[in-house]
Amino acid sequence: MNENEDYSGRMKAFAGIVVLVIVVLLSRAAYLQIYEGEYFQKLAEGNRIRIVPSMAPRGTFYDRNGEVLVTNRPGFTVSLLPLTEPISEEVIQRLSDLVKVPVDKIHEKIDAHHGFDPIRVKQDVTPDIVSIIEEQKDLYPGVVIEVQPIRNYILKQEGAHIFGYVSEINDEELEKKKDEGYKSGDIVGKFGLEKVYDKYLRGENGGEQVEVDVSGKPVRVLGLKEPQAGLDMQLTIDKNLQEAAEKAVDEQLAQIHASAAAAVVMNPQTGEILAMVSRPAFDPNLFAHGISSKDWAALNNNPFHPMDNKTISGEYPPGSTFKIVTGTAALTEGVVSPTEKILDTGHHWIIPKGNSEGEALGWINFTEALAHSDNVYFYEMGNRLGIDRLEKYGRMFGLGSRTGIDLPYEADGLVANKAYKKKWFEDGDWYLSETFDAAIGQGFNLVTPLQACMVMSEIAADGKRYKPHLVNSLTYPNGTLAMSFEPVLLSQLDTTPEIIKLVQDGLHDVTKYGTAASSFRGFPIDIAGKTGTAENPHGRDHGWFVAYGPFNNPSVCVAVIVENGGFGAQSAVPIGRKILEAAFGVNQPSAQENKKN
Repeated sequence: MNENEDYSGRMKAFAGIVVLVIVVLLSRAAYLQIYEGEYFQKLAEGNRIRIVPSMAPRGTFYDRNGEVLVTNRPGFTVSLLPLTEPISEEVIQRLSDLVKVPVDKIHEKIDAHHGFDPIRVKQDVTPDIVSIIEEQKDLYPGVVIEVQPIRNYILKQEGAHIFGYVSEINDEELEKKKDEGYKSGDIVGKFGLEKVYDKYLRGENGGEQVEVDVSGKPVRVLGLKEPQAGLDMQLTIDKNLQEAAEKAVDEQLAQIHASAAAAVVMNPQTGEILAMVSRPAFDPNLFAHGISSKDWAALNNNPFHPMDNKTISGEYPPGSTFKIVTGTAALTEGVVSPTEKILDTGHHWIIPKGNSEGEALGWINFTEALAHSDNVYFYEMGNRLGIDRLEKYGRMFGLGSRTGIDLPYEADGLVANKAYKKKWFEDGDWYLSETFDAAIGQGFNLVTPLQACMVMSEIAADGKRYKPHLVNSLTYPNGTLAMSFEPVLLSQLDTTPEIIKLVQDGLHDVTKYGTAASSFRGFPIDIAGKTGTAENPHGRDHGWFVAYGPFNNPSVCVAVIVENGGFGAQSAVPIGRKILEAAFGVNQPSAQENKKN
């Protein structure tokens, strides 16, 4: 083979390779254009189309009569929307100075951000900030103003512990809820009903499909999905009674120079909560637009803990209100008869424990002892029953465990028992004096105000214990019913109607000639009640009052505690009376007087 033939062969081989490469490229181009064209077209569209979400308004809260309690109002939110490139450090610093949010806080929000959702920097800003950003857009590229629904707690502090509050989701919550569709920047319920029913209240966010140019500036709206509002909620609360209860508590605290109290009002026949007050309180509106460090410090450093809902998380010795349990146990177990008289000399004959201020009532029977809250009589009931049977009946009434109310952070309380002492105390032996203490609601016994209300409600409802609840129904924004909540019967006291009637009569006598008689003299509605004074090792005693009415057909049960209030008859009874006045329309201003005011 000569040199020319060899060269000609190599050229033919090279030409063949070139032709093959061209054929492959043309085939690939044809494939991409014909078969994958639609896919790549969508990718190209994605480079210039963004989804800008809009927040759904949360559901509205109504009271049992349709009065608005919690709603939404329009507010302006400053957000970052980096459509094409990251927000510059210069813009971040400028924005930080304008809205008073630290640069590092803005960076935290940016770092936690995923996708194309707006990065919400500051909610509910003032109109002047909105004007500056809108008028100086060149200085704030990537900064947008969103109009968002802001939670509006119309009653401010009133009902705060019921409604709770909302705030921006944090990293820990997001980690738990990311599978439920929650995203960074979402507003979620953090406390109260807002937290418990968040998934129903939050609704479904909408958004705009926006076409942007190469600089990221929106050019036109291609599509719109309207946000779907959350479900509305009708509560069991009576707005007028709630306001009256709040006022009664505040006036009494001011009068006796106390700082903390709690009150709960319930229908004993259904478990519906009609009013619930905890003092001190807080304004949930502070959280709706991001609470300031100053406001948070004021709440967090308050020694009386305004963020605690004392009606369900405050645990107190029940004092003489526990004599309802002891009395029911003694009669049911047959350790005493209704007519047996026991001599009260001022002190018990086994252990020298006595009545307050050394009072001696002489020979008394069951109803007289309950009406006068006689310690010596109930010490003897504890002596005859023993701690195990006291524990049994305490648990039968539902004490020592949560009621199951639809609110977070409810406490269990504690029923005095041997096992508890053995577990937690070096000297685990049980002594008779501790049984005496337990029989009158002292020692290891602890209840929440709601649990105290439940005990009274069970007697009012002839032994039936209903689950307490705050929500009657959830409805769609168009008014269609989504779900309703019916009364739930939890248990029935294992005793006889005759014994319950004896306890009822003794509680009735409390307001007729007993420890609360002076406060209810001339009251037009028949009321049953029980006062209590709980010893407090950290200061002045706590004052208790539990009551229900009308006596023959109970529809309202109330429990009140005043921390460091002293005798219940002096501190808690006046609050209870005002609440009952409001519940039954006694001594209330007429509609005409209200109109004038």
